[in-house]
Amino acid sequence: MKSVLLHIQDDAGFEARLQTSLDIVRASKGLLTCLYVTPINAYVAFDNFGGVFVMNDVLKQLEQSKALLQARVEQRLKVEDISWDYVDSTADPAQALVSRSMLSDLIIMSHPVGDKPQGIAHALVGDVVMGASTPVLLVPDTAKAFDATGTAVVAWNGSFEAGHALRAALPLLASAGNVHIVSVSEGRDHAFPSLAASEYLARHGIVSELHERRGDSGEVGTLLIETAKQLKAQYLVMGAYGHSRAREYLFGGVTRNLLKDSPIPLLLAR
Repeated sequence: MKSVLLHIQDDAGFEARLQTSLDIVRASKGLLTCLYVTPINAYVAFDNFGGVFVMNDVLKQLEQSKALLQARVEQRLKVEDISWDYVDSTADPAQALVSRSMLSDLIIMSHPVGDKPQGIAHALVGDVVMGASTPVLLVPDTAKAFDATGTAVVAWNGSFEAGHALRAALPLLASAGNVHIVSVSEGRDHAFPSLAASEYLARHGIVSELHERRGDSGEVGTLLIETAKQLKAQYLVMGAYGHSRAREYLFGGVTRNLLKDSPIPLLLAR
């Protein structure tokens, strides 16, 4: 991953996202782009007559907080042996991340564990995953480091989304010490068998091991997490499934369960 886009936000997941980004960029000798986005509506208000005005006190406070965070990030990056830049934008956060990701290999965001499916964190992740052609790595707040040479697990069900995620993850999988393809049998039709995924990786010089699990549709997420834990995986690659309703993305059951329960980073692509 030669070009990594990091979502900058002063929240509980900041350190985990930053450390994961540093580990990946250092391993790939790539470029880290830090993107801070101030929502357009953060410092404006509407009056009873439909007028819009800027709240100067709020604007001043936001500018101060933004400057302090940028200084904190830049101070940290200056002592790291990587190439980086810092972008400050005022826009819709999801649109800014999607737009900036066009020439990025990976977007790094926080894992919305504990957030309600209708919450702000889920909505942002959903908008970015479904809107970007770039894979998104969702990092748990508890993550301490990311070992690119560690074990990787690929969730496979033969779908187009799974195929896209597999292709998008190739640069990371090429560095992994072990790659495991996990397929949960749930009676899908018109799907490529997991052997096809293994053969595809082999053509790229990546050796993988196949694992077949049995379970119904309601058990897929749990089985994937259990298998990833047993294999001591560093991250899990999977296709993201969902649809849009009134700009709120509704992830499919397996994706939703993994967003809620996964203790390791998830690489999602659609």
